[in-house]
Amino acid sequence: MTLNTLSNAHPGPDSRPTISRSNTWVIVPAYNESDRLATTLASLRSAGVGQIVVVDDGSRDDTSAVAAAFPVWVLRHPINCGQGAALRTGLEFAMSKGAECLVTFDGDGQHDARQIERLIEPIRAGRCEVVLGTRFKGETIAMPFQRKCLLAAAVWFTRMTTGLRLTDSHNGFRVFSRKAAQTIELKQPRMAHASEILDQIARKGLPYEEVPVTIRYTAATLEKGQSTFDAARIGGDLMLGRFVK
Repeated sequence: MTLNTLSNAHPGPDSRPTISRSNTWVIVPAYNESDRLATTLASLRSAGVGQIVVVDDGSRDDTSAVAAAFPVWVLRHPINCGQGAALRTGLEFAMSKGAECLVTFDGDGQHDARQIERLIEPIRAGRCEVVLGTRFKGETIAMPFQRKCLLAAAVWFTRMTTGLRLTDSHNGFRVFSRKAAQTIELKQPRMAHASEILDQIARKGLPYEEVPVTIRYTAATLEKGQSTFDAARIGGDLMLGRFVK
C-alpha cells in the first residue's frame, strides 16, 4: 500500500494512547437514508471497525429504526440541522465515551468500510493528527463528468484559500485523532463544514495525510449530492463564517 503524504509531517513521536478497536469510533451522519443505511452498517460491522454511532439528522423516514436494528449507538436530532451539525453531535458523543480515533463515514454507501484500517494507520503510527480520504488518488466508480469538474473546482478553491496542497476536498471519509477532534471547532451546520475542517487544519497547523479511497456513485447518491448552486452557497457560507463568530 502506498500512502500519499501531501503536507505537514508530524513533528515526531508523542505519548498518544494506543489506537485500538475499543477506542476507535465511526460517526455516521444520516438523513433520510433508510433505503441504504442497513447496507452501510452491515459493511461496517463486517469490517470490525470498533464502536459505531449513527446520528439521524431529523429524518422523515425510518432511518433511526433501521439503525436501531444493529448493535450501534443511535442519536437523533428532532429537526434537520445539517451534516456539519450531525458530525459535531457524533464527535462530541464519541469523545465523551473515550474515543481516541474518530472516523467520519457517510451513510449512503459511497464509502468502502474495508478501507478504514488504511486510513487509521497514519494516526496509529503517530505520523499525523488528521487523515483525509482522496478519491483522485484512489478510485471513483460511475462519477459523472460534471461532478468531476465541480470537485476539481472545489480543490482549486481549497488550495487558494487554505494553502493546503490537497487532491480532494469535499470527501466525507476522514479520520481524526482525539487531539484533532478537540482542536477543530465545527460551526458550519450544513455542507460548508467540509471546507471549514480544511480551513482549520491549515490555520491551526494540524499535521495531515491524504490516503487513497474508493468512492462509488449511484443515481440515489447523485440526487442527494451538491449542485453547482450548492457549491457556490457553501463557499459563501464558509467565507461569511470567517468574519461572523
